[in-house]
Amino acid sequence: MDYQFKTMDDVDFESKTVLVRVDVNSPVDPLSGDLLDDTRMVLHSTTISELSDRGARVVIIAHQSRPGKSDFTTLKQHAEVLSNITGKEVQYVDSIFSSYVKNTIKNMVNGEIILLENVRFYSEEMSKLTPEEQADTQLVRSLAPLADYFVNDAFATAHRSQTSIIGFSKALPSIAGRVMELELNTLYQILDNAQEPRVYVLGGIKADDSIDVMANALKSNSADYILTTGLVANIFLQAKGIDIKEYNRNFIIERGYEDYIDIAKDLLKEYSDKIILPIDLAILEDDSRVEYMVDELPDLPIYDVGSKTISMYMEKILIAKTLFANGPAGVFEKEGFSKGTEDLLNTIGESDGFSIIGGGHLAAVASNMGLDDVITHISSGGGASINLISGKALPAVKALDESARKKDNF
Repeated sequence: MDYQFKTMDDVDFESKTVLVRVDVNSPVDPLSGDLLDDTRMVLHSTTISELSDRGARVVIIAHQSRPGKSDFTTLKQHAEVLSNITGKEVQYVDSIFSSYVKNTIKNMVNGEIILLENVRFYSEEMSKLTPEEQADTQLVRSLAPLADYFVNDAFATAHRSQTSIIGFSKALPSIAGRVMELELNTLYQILDNAQEPRVYVLGGIKADDSIDVMANALKSNSADYILTTGLVANIFLQAKGIDIKEYNRNFIIERGYEDYIDIAKDLLKEYSDKIILPIDLAILEDDSRVEYMVDELPDLPIYDVGSKTISMYMEKILIAKTLFANGPAGVFEKEGFSKGTEDLLNTIGESDGFSIIGGGHLAAVASNMGLDDVITHISSGGGASINLISGKALPAVKALDESARKKDNF
């Protein structure tokens, strides 16, 4: 891959002010408001602690959820959790670029760490702006003059063109943090050595990401087989003319994916030999798992792929030389419906090929199953990894590359 980026090994951080973008977006208990998982904070603690230990003044920028969601909250708890993980005080500052923030940054001492407020509280973060416009936002114009370097460690959001991800790279020398460095080196190495057959297992409830990646992978001829599960499979079954019944059709519409049925139809017309659909499905019937062939479905919720489909998919997985999986096969949290997700993950673990698990729920399940040592790479970012694997340029990587090529930056 023709890309460049500087790492933390290339810079002396002593007495330097460093803006660090991390992704500590975490699940929140809807009743108590407490954070339910610290996985991402544990990951980024390596970068944060190293910068502090090397004498930097560390200013962390991060987000939690997005506007309109119930878990769209402040980062006060995140600062407390990061303090516990790093063993260093991480001071929470309840603003983003106010005069108080600016004065706080100016008065920091070497090794000190602060966490600014949820960057998505700032409207321009979620706006669709060009990189040049993002570099000219209030956020960048306010904070960049106070810093010496920008460290992007937020691989999980590397596929997003948002101000805090790419805006600072126009204004400051930009470096990959340890999480970003590991992800890029690992994924590009696997891509550069990808052997056929290349098998994708795409599911989950975020069907737009998976279908976009599927289209890109097929058009770039980087996939030999795509095994569909989850909501992705339901959309393709509907596109093929299979009657998945009213409940499941309505669910596709409610999730905002009705337009993807036409996209799926077009992909099936051109790549029907590569897109593999389920032949049976597991239905939630009387609070139990009941399996039906796809042409015999009752009007009840589809919760998993069926046993015959699992066996068919396992055969494809075991012959693969390069494997990529993103999204669970069904509602794995519900008793009786984790079979598809767990059986396919176990088979990926048994495969002799290179294997990559995207981030999110599937990564968590794989780790909980103890598969970390038998899967080549479990990524911290689902959307970022699937876009990168399918050959799509990541805005954050492009920004790091452009910064690395500027002779005056380093």
